Amino acid sequence: MEQDEVETDKKRKRNLSIDSTLQWSQWQLLDSILPTGGFAHSFGLEAAIQARLVSGPDDLKTFIIHLLENTGSLLLPFVYSTTTNPTLENLQKLDRILDATLTNEVGRKASVSQGSSLMRVAASVFTEVPSLKSIRDVSISSGVVSFHHAPVFGLICGLVGMEGGTSQRAYMFMTMRDVISAATRLNLVGPLGAAVLQHQIAPVVEALSQKWMDRPVEDACQTAPLLDTVQGCHGYLFSRLFCS
Repeated sequence: MEQDEVETDKKRKRNLSIDSTLQWSQWQLLDSILPTGGFAHSFGLEAAIQARLVSGPDDLKTFIIHLLENTGSLLLPFVYSTTTNPTLENLQKLDRILDATLTNEVGRKASVSQGSSLMRVAASVFTEVPSLKSIRDVSISSGVVSFHHAPVFGLICGLVGMEGGTSQRAYMFMTMRDVISAATRLNLVGPLGAAVLQHQIAPVVEALSQKWMDRPVEDACQTAPLLDTVQGCHGYLFSRLFCS
């Protein structure tokens, strides 16, 4: 009996150590210092400014809210599905579906660029999850995976032990963080104003996350087609700071 208790205690401590290590990986996945290329994209904000749809703080806030609702309706189903089933087969299936779903070339290329970078970095950094490297290697050799950002992010979240609700909120947070960062560099808002804006929008983002959370891929849809159209015009800008 005493020997069984000792073995149980050792197993509990070992599992606790593994969980703690994965928790550090979860935090690092959300760290802006992770070189995934997210700050090279404005999510259509730069094109919206030049089209004069966004010209000040109020317009910016409206743009961000519509962008985040579109993110929730279109991309959270892919994040959720790969988080709950982080396998190569599921990634391949959802990657193909999202590739066919995205309606503008600028957004599609941005998704592939960020997803490819995220997968490369994750496979190199999170060595405690060897399946990340094997999934990436098999996908590259087969040539059938484009590595779109949303399903790749969900896959990594699932493999580092993040539950579905947290991974979906994390995806919304990263989108909000990156577009507000882009607004700062486009001189729409200063650094302190950006921090205030992010805090003000957070309750709205939580409501949007709950609205679109835990939905199947079949429910994925566009809620702001105008923003999608504007982003598609980014490649025609005479001068631009961002890739999308």
